[in-house]
Parts: sequence; C-alpha cells; structure tokens
Amino acid sequence: MKGFPTSSDIYLEVDGKKVAVVQSYTAKATKSSQSVEAFGESEPVATIEGQRSYTLELTRLYATDEAVSDGIDFHDLQDFSLVICKPDRKVIYSGCEWSSIREEGQLNAMVAESVTVVASSRIETTA
Repeated sequence: MKGFPTSSDIYLEVDGKKVAVVQSYTAKATKSSQSVEAFGESEPVATIEGQRSYTLELTRLYATDEAVSDGIDFHDLQDFSLVICKPDRKVIYSGCEWSSIREEGQLNAMVAESVTVVASSRIETTA
C-alpha cells in the first residue's frame, strides 16, 4: 500500500530566503460554504463555495544561522511563506501571518518555538 509522500524539508521563507527550519507541521484547510434554500423544498437546492482559510501548527521551529546573525525575531515576522518539500512536489503556503507563538526552554538548550500560522493561499508545484 502506498502512503502519502514524506516531507524532506520544511522551512519558513521571507523574500526568497530560508529563515527557519521546521521539524513538523499540521495543516488544516477550511472553507465557509453556504447552502442555498428554496421555499417549499425540504433540502437545500445548491451549495455555494466560500472562502478558504489555512491554519498551520508548526512545531520545533529553529531560526537558521544566517537569520540569527541578521537578528530575526519570530514576533516581527509577517507576510512569509511556509515551504514543504515532498519527493514529487512542493506545497507553498504564502501570505502567512502568525496568530500565536509558544516557546519552550531549558537551561543550556536551544529554545524550541511552536507557532500557529494563518496563510492566505496554498499552491502546489512539481519538484
């Protein structure tokens, strides 16, 4: 049985530059569709497609060395992209803004970030 292709690289990109690597993600797409009802009908007569929204939970997020030297701060990030590289294609969530950031830290260890992101669009390209 063939499953979904695994992700080989997951990262945040700003202006074409990789600024952070992501160990794992969860993506949720929702659509605000509406039913069209007609007088005298017991069921809707149609459904109208609504706007799509994408919410992503990113865990174990680390800034790249170059981004750290540039002084990147996740709290200041806006209009960035999440790129998910799979063996046969790339999935790109663009127009991203963060909606929550959680930090977990321990003495003498790197701080791991968990970020919830809302994206305005999703596209797939061939690898």
